[in-house]
Amino acid sequence: MPLPNVVLGVGGGIAAYKACELLRLFTESGHGVTVVPTASALHFVGEPTWAALSGRPVATEVWERVHEVPHVRLGRHADLVVVAPATADLLAKAAHGLADDLLTNTLLTATCPVVFAPAMHTEMWENAATQENVATLRRRGLYVIEPAVGRLTGADTGKGRLPDPSAIFEYCRSLLARGTAEPDLAGLHVVVSAGGTREPIDPVRFIGNRSSGKQGFALAGTAAARGARVTLVAANTSLADPAGVDVVRVSTTAELRTAVRAAARDADVVVMAAAVADFRPREAAEAKIKKADDNSAPEIRLVQNPHVLRELGHSRSRPGQTVVGFAAETGDAQGTWLEHGRAKLAKYGVDLLIVNEVGVDLTFGADHSAAVVIGADGSEEPVADGPKERLADVIWDRVLKVRTPND
Repeated sequence: MPLPNVVLGVGGGIAAYKACELLRLFTESGHGVTVVPTASALHFVGEPTWAALSGRPVATEVWERVHEVPHVRLGRHADLVVVAPATADLLAKAAHGLADDLLTNTLLTATCPVVFAPAMHTEMWENAATQENVATLRRRGLYVIEPAVGRLTGADTGKGRLPDPSAIFEYCRSLLARGTAEPDLAGLHVVVSAGGTREPIDPVRFIGNRSSGKQGFALAGTAAARGARVTLVAANTSLADPAGVDVVRVSTTAELRTAVRAAARDADVVVMAAAVADFRPREAAEAKIKKADDNSAPEIRLVQNPHVLRELGHSRSRPGQTVVGFAAETGDAQGTWLEHGRAKLAKYGVDLLIVNEVGVDLTFGADHSAAVVIGADGSEEPVADGPKERLADVIWDRVLKVRTPND
């Protein structure tokens, strides 16, 4: 089965060079890509570069190969149109239906999902005109990713940076995998926690765990691709921010608890995918603990951390809020890993609990995962080992069923 056809529109911004990496990610994964740069974009990256990277002729003019009617054909035959970078000018033209070049004509004829990845200076992004144009596009069912925060042109720093090309690619891949342009999480504010908390022993040591944050980041990225407004509370991860997601960085359990509870006040769904430390040292040493000459070891007294998931499950921040938890389990003399997961569901008061079997080379740090999704209604849905994004989509499908049980 052939992979989808992608139209990559490139706007006239300095971030156009980053679209080369996005193009490479699409082509190396087997997608057929036609690049449609604006005239301004060609001042930043020339036509030969796009042709060499895509392996296809570059579409630049309405008047080229007129017999093929390119301004209609490209949009009709695409499975996805992604514009990166999307300048303020391009967003304005798209919102108002202007069609003065091949790319804007293609946007008007596309019947597939259309994704805009904006890049511009902060003042341009925050301008009322741009915000109104973005709202118009989203209202029409098009996808506009939130720009990243970081270094802009020159010495400027702020919101308006093009998201990492790999994050844009994952966003688009999630859309294509679902095979629909319907943003079924639109209108929902989703809070996801990810990573593993660390509790300091001294300035250089900590108690932690093996969580990489990959599952939480996959949940956040797929939720954004399905139209949700997403807040990701990330604990000690080295992963690139998912496209279109607001990220709050934390380290300790106390910091994560504060950030999640604050974000949950107006959230429709809260998913606790982070591996939260159960214990912390009663006191952290102010200076590095040195080895003793007599080979004795210091005594570190532990106290229990607050149970963030149980707090969320039994004390919802707003009516109708859906709470989803994760339980990383191993079997022991008292029961199997799944039996331990079942016991936690009622104890935590959550709507859904995703139970993973963990251990060496299982779940933590891997790009794939298997799980069982347990519902408060007694249902159990095994999810075979596969990409974490696939498990994420299964979870969001179940969340929607919980929120609309009669559908």
